[in-house]
Amino acid sequence: MSRNLLRGHAPAVRSALGVVAVAALLAGLTGSPALGAANGRPTGAAGEKQAAPAAGSGAGLAAPGDMAVAPYLYNGWGSPPSPTTVMNATGVKWFTLAFVLSNGYCDPQWDGGRPLTGGVDQQTVDTVRAAGGDVIPSFGGWSGNKLESSCSSAGELAAAYQKVIDAYGLKAIDIDIEADAYASETVQQRTVDALKTVKAANPDIKVYVTFGTGQSGPDDSLVSKASASGLTVDSWTIMPFDFGGAGQNMGDLTVGAAEGLKDVVKSAYGYSDDDAYRHTGISSMNGITDDNETVTVADFRTILAYAQQRHLARLTFWSVNRDRPCTGGGADTCSGVSQEPWDFTKVFAQYTG
Repeated sequence: MSRNLLRGHAPAVRSALGVVAVAALLAGLTGSPALGAANGRPTGAAGEKQAAPAAGSGAGLAAPGDMAVAPYLYNGWGSPPSPTTVMNATGVKWFTLAFVLSNGYCDPQWDGGRPLTGGVDQQTVDTVRAAGGDVIPSFGGWSGNKLESSCSSAGELAAAYQKVIDAYGLKAIDIDIEADAYASETVQQRTVDALKTVKAANPDIKVYVTFGTGQSGPDDSLVSKASASGLTVDSWTIMPFDFGGAGQNMGDLTVGAAEGLKDVVKSAYGYSDDDAYRHTGISSMNGITDDNETVTVADFRTILAYAQQRHLARLTFWSVNRDRPCTGGGADTCSGVSQEPWDFTKVFAQYTG
């Protein structure tokens, strides 16, 4: 099953960064001034300890904490691994559970067809929590009947989000807005307005928004709508893959896209560079992507180094189901690249915020 069908990603909207630009970005990770200067998807069911910041640098922002690294786990296919096996092998404590969709009209269920409580997803939540971790349900994805489109008003959508928050006593949610939901300005605004209501009703909850990108960053439509509406989120998180990177270094391309995201968020909210980084995140894909890009364990180390340098709010990937070796191309149950089980998770589990 193609991940494009499950979670997918919005079309590229900007041209690729040149090799020189990416090299300059990466140079900053080794202490050169270059980076600082530059800153001046199933079709089935209905359907990732932060040192105290220097004065004036990220002041007042909470550390991301363990929930910053919460790899996606999907119970719908792909021979889902035991979360405790992954936790014990890697040290990761949080998982992003995919996906909450609409069962008919504005009724949240897993994949739009599995009940919120009492089923396999509830069992996963209980298992992770019993082992000292927690979960972040993800709403949306590429396919299926999305709540953001199914609900006819921001109030109804907020109530649907709240139903899931209440069902699990959540500390964080992920809104994966893409495909038809991202393409519609009406749905974008509805989502923004619903999240404002959710934030007001749950002031301590963390809200992550995940969306697609081009190689030099995402378009600014959703972020600008949020800023204009008075909505701030804990992380604007891009998916830097399925964007024409076949045959190229995906670690470098990810850094370039993340720099573009920082610029979009900085411009929309008037943040400093440091604050903008601390409100952004990366959601990669491990192994062979749907567009035949190759994201290696070494690429994950590049991404980790960048995230550590810039103190990103979120660092995750699709998916832990795929964090296993196999022959041939990547699939639902494996990455398609040379690795040992859980190698990708082990890299991102080192993130300290």
